Amino acid sequence: MPIKFPALAGRKFQFFSLITLALVLALTLALNLAALAWPFNLRAEERPTLRVSGSSTLLPFTQKAAEVYLKNRPELLLTVSGTGTGEGIRSLIDGNIDIADASRDLKPEEAQRAKDQGVTLEKLTVAIDCLAVIVHPENPVSNITMDELKGIYLGAITNWNQVGGPDLVIVPVNRDSSSGTFEMWIEKVLHGARHRRDVQVQSSSGGVAYAVAGNRHAIGYVSLGFLSDSVKALSVDNFLPSRQTVQSQEYPIVRELYMFMRGDHSGEAEAFTQFVLSEKGAAVVEEEGFLPPNIFDLSPAP
Repeated sequence: MPIKFPALAGRKFQFFSLITLALVLALTLALNLAALAWPFNLRAEERPTLRVSGSSTLLPFTQKAAEVYLKNRPELLLTVSGTGTGEGIRSLIDGNIDIADASRDLKPEEAQRAKDQGVTLEKLTVAIDCLAVIVHPENPVSNITMDELKGIYLGAITNWNQVGGPDLVIVPVNRDSSSGTFEMWIEKVLHGARHRRDVQVQSSSGGVAYAVAGNRHAIGYVSLGFLSDSVKALSVDNFLPSRQTVQSQEYPIVRELYMFMRGDHSGEAEAFTQFVLSEKGAAVVEEEGFLPPNIFDLSPAP
């Protein structure tokens, strides 16, 4: 009769159980890695694409929205860049991108260019914004009027002591002329007049904020989403830029932010813009410091 060793048999069973468990775990890991990697094993020409470009004001928002969107669309090749509103609209009309971010509406010449090329453009309002007037945190001035702003940027007011501040020369900081923010400033504040020639020019709202934060003489304007502790926002005509003053329409420099698509846009462009207009997209809008497009349909906050 063969001799049985129960303890040894138990160890053998445990050994084979551990091997089985290890194989199961290895197979599960391999399947998960394959599921994660499969979109990237596709050749570039096999993957769906979406190209978004335009307003540098909307760039942080669009980048964040793309990041959230891609969690459910890992196979999508989605590129986002901030070339300026004018360049974005031009590229859209020419068919080089799928969506143009814009911090202003179409100019008549842009609408005509699209018409001449047989292109129709669709406009979606994706956020509400205001232009906050900013100065160095040590500047004692706290309020400025629209007329004073116009005087500063046209050159009629050149010293802070003319608006209740210290005896310091004012250094106006402006956006570049290809910017939709610049166009809105010209329209809302300068009423179509051209600014003085000696202004400093920055290519983004972030650049304006950085320049003002480092210069006690400076004044500039940025999108609401670019406010930080490094600069001080002035009240304009006694109203600070905020959700409440925008919603109540008391703050005077307010604008809409847009995404434009071609009339023959792709399904990918349609899907992404619908995501932007969804509740998840609205959450990103507010996270990035802007206001949702339906802000004026809501009752003013107390």
